[in-house]
Amino acid sequence: MTLRFAALEDVPALLAIYERYISTTITFEYVLPSREEFARRMRDVSQVYPYLVLEEGGSVLGYAYAHPIAQRAAYGWGAELSIYLHPGAAGKGLGRRLYQALIDLLRLQGVRTVYGLVASPNSASENLHTSLGFHLMGVQQKAGYKNGRWIDLLWFDKAIAPYAPEPAPVVPVQALPSAQVQAVFIDF
Repeated sequence: MTLRFAALEDVPALLAIYERYISTTITFEYVLPSREEFARRMRDVSQVYPYLVLEEGGSVLGYAYAHPIAQRAAYGWGAELSIYLHPGAAGKGLGRRLYQALIDLLRLQGVRTVYGLVASPNSASENLHTSLGFHLMGVQQKAGYKNGRWIDLLWFDKAIAPYAPEPAPVVPVQALPSAQVQAVFIDF
């Protein structure tokens, strides 16, 4: 199994995984993004945050990425996490390992708090977050409407680094020392 940064060549495989979620309430999107839109999103995220791919034997098993929790400058030390697995990879502990690698990279970047937003019910995602030490901080009731019903959104958070006064700006993931990044990938 290999953990690495996503590349634009991965877009078709990542879209194929994401497409399985479009008909569910796990994502609030109604329509699968085009390849161009998905690639744009991936490029935008990758300017600062990790966008990871897990593969085995050349097949993509899943992907995870972080993005800003909100747009104002004061939110800069928090990141929202997203993860999507191929159905054949679910239930094997790979999501946990992939999420943990993402968190490890974010910690190296200087992120202090990570957030998981989970459409409820989604016991697999709820269990993933609680098993990794996330805390349920609240429920945004009826946050979205999809598939004929209103969906609550569970907000999880986890502190991953100390809250020092005058924190340094978050370092873009590509600016991290390659030895530190490789250590996370190898430890996977």
